Formats: sequence, structure tokens, C-alpha cells
Amino acid sequence: MSTDTPELSIPVGTQVVLREAAPALDRAHIYPAGAVGVVAAAPAPGEPAHRVRFADGGVAALPRAALTIRKLHQRAGLAADDQPAPDELRPYIVFVCVVGSRAYGLDTAQSDTDRRGIYLPPARLHWSLAGVPEQIEDRATEECYWELQKFLALALKANPNVLECLYTPLVERSTPLIDELRAMRPAFLSKLIYQTYNGYVLSQFRRMEQDLRAHGAIKPKHAMHLIRLLLSGTHALRAGALMVDAGAERERLLAIRQGAMPWEEVNAWRLDLHRAFEAAYAASRLPERPDYARADAFLLAARRSMVDA
Repeated sequence: MSTDTPELSIPVGTQVVLREAAPALDRAHIYPAGAVGVVAAAPAPGEPAHRVRFADGGVAALPRAALTIRKLHQRAGLAADDQPAPDELRPYIVFVCVVGSRAYGLDTAQSDTDRRGIYLPPARLHWSLAGVPEQIEDRATEECYWELQKFLALALKANPNVLECLYTPLVERSTPLIDELRAMRPAFLSKLIYQTYNGYVLSQFRRMEQDLRAHGAIKPKHAMHLIRLLLSGTHALRAGALMVDAGAERERLLAIRQGAMPWEEVNAWRLDLHRAFEAAYAASRLPERPDYARADAFLLAARRSMVDA
């Protein structure tokens, strides 16, 4: 969430609140602290003051430190500033799994351990004005946890990273609630996989194009992930289950990652997989949409279990 950053100038047109009283430049009037105006001109070089225009047409000149952005001023104390810190939510983590290269069977000695999971906060936190964040993340340890509702929403949209959490065999922490969730994981699979995975494939392809423009060569890791996404999406549409481990394609994928497979061969494989993905979509027996009602019932039951927590 955005915060008020006093060292940065405020864009023209932004509504602001005065932290301190200020005299009008063009009339005998004092605008009190708390008055609302709009930034009419940002500071000129060598001039520290913003020009602020008020509803009566008057103008005052104020330094950045004397102004706060109105929407942030009003939101203070009601939102992210009062949300529980990540460490406060860790006791409510109910699911921890390992995804990424270690789950795919594509890890090397240098691979990180990517942990993902779910937290289910008590109702008193979830129902408060501040609420709880949708996810907590620690980039230093490669951890990311989603609040249960956010996790379910992403799973229903066939988000590859979230679906992998439901299917990875590398589970480090679970509860009976999560065991129930993983048992109902087919409810999250639908033909939306085709659209969502295609979106991720396109993102990887754009990265590869950027690699070519910037460096004259494609980063092998980006090519490997594109191929892996196509393999996984095709399998899900055909089999009605998500393939996490690379299985029989492990050696070929590692060859791409290590730069040992020529781009011409990688590209030919990519194009073949695109055709297979389209054919799998056309023939898939998965439903058009996931089971929203079942996911919603699960969420409501989980929320009820935390009322007295």
C-alpha cells in the first residue's frame, strides 16, 4: 500500500492536507492546519515549496514536510498500518510445501528451496477494520504464504503457482483442514487452465524476447520454464490432474537449463507443445469452470473454525 513519503514532491493535481497553518500568497488569510487544497505547481528548481490552491481560489506555498496526501491522511489508522505484522501471522500458518525446481525434480546444488503455503487467521483479526494482508512474503528465505481466501481465489483461476501447492508431494506442514483441501483439489481444475497457463507462457515468451533484444541470446532458465508450463498445462487438460515432477522430460528440461540444447531444437519443441496444448484443450473432459460452490463451502467452514481462536 502507498505511504506518504516526505522526501518526494507531490504530483500536480493531488489533493493534500496541511500539517500546519499557512498564509495565503494573494490575500490576508491564514489557512489552518487540516485545510484541504490541491497541488497547483510542484517546486521549481531551487525552490522547496509546493504551490497549493484552495477551494476559495487562494494559493499558499508550503514545503513538502508541511503537506500530506489526503487519501493517505484519511486512511491512516484504518488499514495496512494496523494490520498484523508477518511474524504475528506465522502461528496461523496451516500449510507449508515446497515448490519450484525441487518439486519439479530439476534442482541443482545451487537451487533455492521455495516454500509456499496458507495461513488462516482468527476471526477477530479477519473481521477487524484493519483486516489481514492477502499474503506474507520473505524474499530472503524464498517463502510466500497466502491467506486462505486469496489462495482459494487464485486456485479457482488456475494460477499455476497455487495449483502446484495442491499437487506437490513435498509437504512440510499440514493440518486436517489442509488434508481436506488437498483431497478436493480436482474441484479447482477446469478448462480455465488453458487461458491461465497461456498467459504465463506468454509472459515467459516476452522475457525471452527481452533477453534477445538486450543480450542477443535467450536465458536458458526462461526457456525451460516456458516448456515446463506447456507440459504441465497439457497434462492437466488431458489427465485431470496436475503434473509437478518433470518425470520423463527431466533430462531434456535440464539440457535446456544448462544451455546444452540448441535454440532451434527448443523452439521446435515449443511449437509442437503449443499444438498439443490446443488439442488437449479441444478434447479435455474438464469442466468449463471449477467448483466455486464447493470452494466457498470449504472457506465458510474454515472461517467458522476460527471464530473462537
